[in-house]
Amino acid sequence: MARGKQQDAWVFFGEVLKERREAASLTQEELGGRVFVSGAYIGLFEQGIRKPQLDVAQRIDVVLQTGGIFERTVRKLINKSPYASYFHAVADLEAVASKICEFAPTVVPGLMQTGAYARAVTLAANPFVTEEYVEEKVTSRIERARILAGPTRPEYWVVLHENAIRTPVGGPTVMADQLGHIAALVRERRVLAMVVPRAAGAHASMDGSLRLMEFEDQPPTAYTETSFSGTLLDDPAVVKRAQRAYDLLRVAALSPEASRALIESAAEDFRRCVPTT
Repeated sequence: MARGKQQDAWVFFGEVLKERREAASLTQEELGGRVFVSGAYIGLFEQGIRKPQLDVAQRIDVVLQTGGIFERTVRKLINKSPYASYFHAVADLEAVASKICEFAPTVVPGLMQTGAYARAVTLAANPFVTEEYVEEKVTSRIERARILAGPTRPEYWVVLHENAIRTPVGGPTVMADQLGHIAALVRERRVLAMVVPRAAGAHASMDGSLRLMEFEDQPPTAYTETSFSGTLLDDPAVVKRAQRAYDLLRVAALSPEASRALIESAAEDFRRCVPTT
């Protein structure tokens, strides 16, 4: 399903939700309290701005006695998304974010991946899939990255651990091109990148990646991810803790200038490893 058609489907979801809520004589605050989200979030669901996670849709069905229509709709929209079920809501949010702050401990973030790098990452985790599957994953990742080229692009901060720029994903040619791409994004001032060197030792996000997103008209969120799952967090206290962790990561990182120099140096190291013909 194209992004535009899918967004239309979420808008329709919101319209039906509003209709059913009002038929039950519940305010947004009252429904929110019963499904364990704020009334403001119910409002965002009804406008199609935010997408409820599956467990929230299930609770809405129970409260509004809808026979599971919201759960079925969410499942259908998730299945039509090119992203993992736990990531589709994040992809929608990043498209409307005003600021994104990301920490990548081992892999270059999807928003900065080249096609060849994305392909190598996909195949490493899925060695028996079809070529069609690989192409779908690579294409969706490249399409996501277009938000960094648009006139309304978000302010994008990224902290990379040195492991992410030293691991030879796809081989030296792929890595040299990938690091060159990151350096180009930095030079074009589309990205502000910093690197936490290996020598820094322990850091504030040892358990995995971290992403913070801010918006013009809705509360900030945090997102954490491991190899097989991800968690979108919007509890204000939890988001505040995640923001503090990101502040500590920036303190541990090299300056933007030193980080760019390290990225470019690593790219040259990989280029020297490319076999000559």
